[in-house]
Amino acid sequence: MKQTLQAALLAAVSAFGLTAFVPAQAQNVQSVTIAVGAQVTSLDPHYHALSPNYAVAEMLFGALAGFDAHGRIQPGLAESWRPVSESVWEFKLRPNVRFHNGNAFTAEDVAFTVARVPTVPNSPSSYALYTRAIKSVEVVDPMTVRFHTEGPYPNLPNDLAQVSMLDRETHDGAATEDFNSGKVAIGAGPYRFVSFRSGDRLELARNEEYWGPKPAFERVSYRIMTNNAARMAAVLSGDVDMIDQVPTTDIARLRREERVRLSEADGLRVIFLGLDNSHPEGSPFITDNDGKPLTVNPLHDVRVRRALNMSIDRNAIVERVMEGSAIPTAQFLPPGTFGYVPGLEPVRPDLNAARKLLADAGYPNGFRMTLHGPNDRYINDARIIQAVGQMWTRIGVRTAVEGQPWTTFVARAGRQEFSAFLAGWGTASGEASSPLRSLTATYTRDRGWGGSNRGRYSNPAADAKLEAALRELDDAKREVLLQEATRITMEDVGIMPIHIQKNVWALRPGLAHEARADELTRAQDVRPAPAAR
Repeated sequence: MKQTLQAALLAAVSAFGLTAFVPAQAQNVQSVTIAVGAQVTSLDPHYHALSPNYAVAEMLFGALAGFDAHGRIQPGLAESWRPVSESVWEFKLRPNVRFHNGNAFTAEDVAFTVARVPTVPNSPSSYALYTRAIKSVEVVDPMTVRFHTEGPYPNLPNDLAQVSMLDRETHDGAATEDFNSGKVAIGAGPYRFVSFRSGDRLELARNEEYWGPKPAFERVSYRIMTNNAARMAAVLSGDVDMIDQVPTTDIARLRREERVRLSEADGLRVIFLGLDNSHPEGSPFITDNDGKPLTVNPLHDVRVRRALNMSIDRNAIVERVMEGSAIPTAQFLPPGTFGYVPGLEPVRPDLNAARKLLADAGYPNGFRMTLHGPNDRYINDARIIQAVGQMWTRIGVRTAVEGQPWTTFVARAGRQEFSAFLAGWGTASGEASSPLRSLTATYTRDRGWGGSNRGRYSNPAADAKLEAALRELDDAKREVLLQEATRITMEDVGIMPIHIQKNVWALRPGLAHEARADELTRAQDVRPAPAAR
């Protein structure tokens, strides 16, 4: 049955592809064309924990739970869940769910998925973070699964909401390349795979057997356009129906533009600076003022980290670089989220105090350093690192700036090749354990911590607070522990948060879109706008 259905699906590719190059407004109303500003690095839903990949996974696959547009957890492939003891969670699966190949979704598929996640090779940012707490999986019956943990673990539903479920029969032994080729790009999501050209576009067809609300459009062309100007030109000309990551320089103009409308939401993505903590005897892109490598890494001294942090004028970056489309921050999340620390505000820029800290650390004349960052991943990323480089230079840390394409940058950052770098983290669950575990927890492969801790920062005191929080079932107590872990990390300048992004999409007037705080651009969130009365 699988081979027959798969052959039929692949046979539809050529017919579907005929519409892929037709201007969006000339296509049938049953299709929509979306252009996104960040690369989809893989269709393997367990390969690279990255927002564009999450968005695609939520179209193709589906998880036991999910998050609504405001970051609140909701049922998915599981109808309900509950703790049956301090160390056991029970999930009841949704009945009558089938994968795109017709196979029924059962508890055996859940057990297979959890076992696969930590085994995916060469993952730049592993999903093992979300399954590490599970010590064993018990298949009670086809529609009931229990997860055994070592003691209380309140975050399990949130964690599993970020793990796409796979079909054991189809995906046993499947490699990441098999997903990218389309061979096993088979899930239980609202859309089916049609074709994928890496760096260009993903073509999808509506899953008519989807268990949830039927998506509005039969066909989706999901194009990757990392160039801001090209993306803007495409939506204004009608070549595409919607774009994400609207350039901040164009937002004011677009509010007066009749050809498009904006869809907006305050975001959950923090843009931050990471520092090298993995090279104690000298960092790869730090030298003295004569260009000679230093034998000691100055970034290991908290006074140097605080000096760099104190020199950053976050308000200026938000106003001049982000043009108001961001919120200055000194922590992972915006106000109102779980684990936000009241009173933890950005430090006031003080260049004289920063220079004194450098002198006290033994660098009265500063040093030279290169700040790296992507130039096609985050809103205004290249402009942000230019601004920060100028601010650091003013205190005597003469900073060269190097922007790179995201695919190049993230591979090098994952190998700890940089001294200082810009990155971002989007928290789908809207709670602080996600960035704490991924960005600043001590890198520990066995625990799944620090998967995106590319500077290899480590603070045992913060780790202890985080570990206690992840075992605390009382919400109020758990939030206090997360707040304490955050405060310890920020006072130690484990990373340097700069701002929280605002999320802005532009779409043609005939469409409606549900803007998401997690910034995911998903085809199921787009529909024809209601007719005017």
